[in-house]
Amino acid sequence: MVTAAQPRSPSPSPSSTAAGQVTRRVPAVRHLGPNWYACVMGTAIVGTAGAALPGHVAGLRAACTAVWALSLVLLVVLLTARSLHWLHHRDQARAHLLDPSAAPFYGCLSMALLAVGGGALALGRDWIGTPAAVALDTVLFTAGTVIGLAAAVAVPYLMAVRHRVEPGQASPVWLLPLVAPMVSAAVGPLLVPHLPAGQPRETLLLACVAMFGMSLFATLVTLPVVFGRLLTGGPLPLALTPSLFLVLGPLGQSTTAVGKFADVAPGVVPGPYAEGFAVFAVLYGVPVTGFALMWLALAAAHVVRARRAGMRFSMTWWSFTFPVGTCVTGAEALARETGLVVYDGLTVALYALLVAAWAVAAVHTARGLFSGVLLAGPRPAPGAPRPATARTT
Repeated sequence: MVTAAQPRSPSPSPSSTAAGQVTRRVPAVRHLGPNWYACVMGTAIVGTAGAALPGHVAGLRAACTAVWALSLVLLVVLLTARSLHWLHHRDQARAHLLDPSAAPFYGCLSMALLAVGGGALALGRDWIGTPAAVALDTVLFTAGTVIGLAAAVAVPYLMAVRHRVEPGQASPVWLLPLVAPMVSAAVGPLLVPHLPAGQPRETLLLACVAMFGMSLFATLVTLPVVFGRLLTGGPLPLALTPSLFLVLGPLGQSTTAVGKFADVAPGVVPGPYAEGFAVFAVLYGVPVTGFALMWLALAAAHVVRARRAGMRFSMTWWSFTFPVGTCVTGAEALARETGLVVYDGLTVALYALLVAAWAVAAVHTARGLFSGVLLAGPRPAPGAPRPATARTT
């Protein structure tokens, strides 16, 4: 008697089995995007901006140094987590690169490295010593600058040839890879005094000036698109509204950069050029800071409206930190160059806003991490079929 053979259930392939094992082993990092580096940037700027506040407050510098140390720890943790993300979830990593709303955040990696590196010389040297601080800043500045320059070219290239972007999708997030070289321009002068006198110092200073120009002109051609979208397309979606604060980044950071150029130029470049840097720091920084304050008021009004309309916490709230911090350091630079008390007052007021914003973002982020909400993947649409397998490579 012949019986029909019973169909056997297919055995899982080695690749799918390995993928499943990887998914079970490191599921938390699958949806960990490059936007998480904003936590490092926002934390580092709280420390470095506080270090140059006017007056003397007992214990302030030690507290700022502790905040910088926290940003260093966060950077190490995130670099490890993001390495695991790329190692075990390459499909998701590639999806981020091909997503026009996620790809610009690759500029945050550069700025996180640069912010922590700059804090090493501004604050970390108190704890680890100047030689170690110089070595750490050199490594982070070099890596951050290379990554930032690559992102400033690669992300706009991807947006032009691979992404499909509609005019109504213009967002301040587009500025992130473009402002990264400006952060290098503002942080690089800290290393100038630690180089041999002569050609090395002048080369680094003028390289920073070149990156200042690169970022500035890229911002000038992008910002009108973002502003035009805001005026003609209506308010941004609620979750994206905090990203309006990102416009403050290139404004405050460029003002900070020209102030740093003026600080280190004497003895590095010929006398007339050094005097020119001092003049340029004021002639450029004052009007740009004025525009930054106008934009701050405009962005704050949009945020208040969005909050009343039901805007809830998301990682975009970290946009309230680093950009505002650059305005603090920009105001500090103007206070040094002009000697005006009004800029000291502006510095303190903006720093108070920065600390409040950082505290709110940090508390909500910690709560979201403990609950698992922030690391969860996007919810499938109602009625959508659930995938049978999960590919991670």
